[in-house]
Amino acid sequence: MDMFLNYLPLNFALFLHALLVMTETGAEFNAHQFLKWQNGGGYFHKSACIDPTAHIEIGAIVHSKSVLGANVHVGSGTIIAPSVAIGQFTKIGYNAALSNCTVGDSCVIHNGVCIGQDGFGFFVDEDGNMVKKPQMLNARIGNHVEIGANTCIDRGSWRDTEIGDHSKIDNLVQIAHNVIIGKNCMLCGQVGIAGSVMIGDYVVLGGRVAVRDHVSITSKVRLAANSCVTKNITEPGDYGGFPAVPIHVWRRQIATQCRGSSKGKS
Repeated sequence: MDMFLNYLPLNFALFLHALLVMTETGAEFNAHQFLKWQNGGGYFHKSACIDPTAHIEIGAIVHSKSVLGANVHVGSGTIIAPSVAIGQFTKIGYNAALSNCTVGDSCVIHNGVCIGQDGFGFFVDEDGNMVKKPQMLNARIGNHVEIGANTCIDRGSWRDTEIGDHSKIDNLVQIAHNVIIGKNCMLCGQVGIAGSVMIGDYVVLGGRVAVRDHVSITSKVRLAANSCVTKNITEPGDYGGFPAVPIHVWRRQIATQCRGSSKGKS
């Protein structure tokens, strides 16, 4: 949709962008309250607070009461929804969507990232119907965080979703509502973290690691690729497997399976 908007006349593209945000947030839209930013050609709402050094590329839009610090760069097609705060020297790529969030200083947010959208929370009512749980809180991104392309970070429902300073997140990562990730963590591609997980500092999750909801992982843990965390990890160290166990236990499990399969063939 955003790529399509980039080919439309600017005023019409601005109108459609605003309608998308208005539909999600329920905010009223008045096109006359948007102005063209002198540095880059994007549009901003009159009530937004933007440092003069910020660069808003053509096709991007900054909505009401948002705050952009010094030397922020916003790529074409990106939407900064109402009341979002972005710290100085942060760079945002093309076609990203930021809502219900704050972003710290010197962050890098790559193309297609979505931050602050509703989490996946539902319950079954007395009639057996699926009913949406309220998702009313925010996502908070620390300083010096890098977020890879098409990663999604949901807003909180009972506490804010948080990403700690200096953490690095690869492409195509899903971080659900209420998750707290500490400082200097590294999440590789296709990691999936379910709701209300707590992760300490200096944690490394290999590619396609899955973490079930409401578990905690202490600091200085490393998880091998394709592992699945099904219960709390309380001791630092290396883990692997499904369910995740200490790495030496997992290696013995694999060796035992290999010996068993070899005996079966002979």
